[in-house]
Amino acid sequence: MKTRTYDPGEVRRQVAGRCFICEMLAGNPDFRHHIVFQDDDSVAFLNKYPQLYGYVLVAPCRHIEQVSGDFTEAEYLALQRIVYRVAEAVRRTVPTERVYILSLGSQAANRHVHWHIAPLPPGIPFEHQQYTVLANPEILDLGDEAMAQLADSLHVQLEGIQP
Repeated sequence: MKTRTYDPGEVRRQVAGRCFICEMLAGNPDFRHHIVFQDDDSVAFLNKYPQLYGYVLVAPCRHIEQVSGDFTEAEYLALQRIVYRVAEAVRRTVPTERVYILSLGSQAANRHVHWHIAPLPPGIPFEHQQYTVLANPEILDLGDEAMAQLADSLHVQLEGIQP
């Protein structure tokens, strides 16, 4: 697959302190992402800067900043059911040796809590796995059409996974 280098600092400057998830949910075309799943409480969408094919982010629709502290236990568990279903859809759609599930973010940037579902493909040497693969400034350059097709494939898989 074709790759390109991206500059996280430049992305932060473009976001200019706005919440990219809230902007996306509000329909701001500058923050368009390919949605895989959305209901009243949560959204799953393709990572715009993926190091791995099939990399999805899952977030609550409500702006929440703490990974556990801003949720009730029931809200947290409901969102984790979505994380599970999306991870299963990813695993069933793309070649995957291991699915990484992490909640990353920072109060300095991307404050809206979200989970990363990152499928490690088979055959990646150990020294290039885990955080190393996610810190790589080389991202996949899939193009809009390929991203739309991937989002559609994941959506179809999700429909077959019972809540």
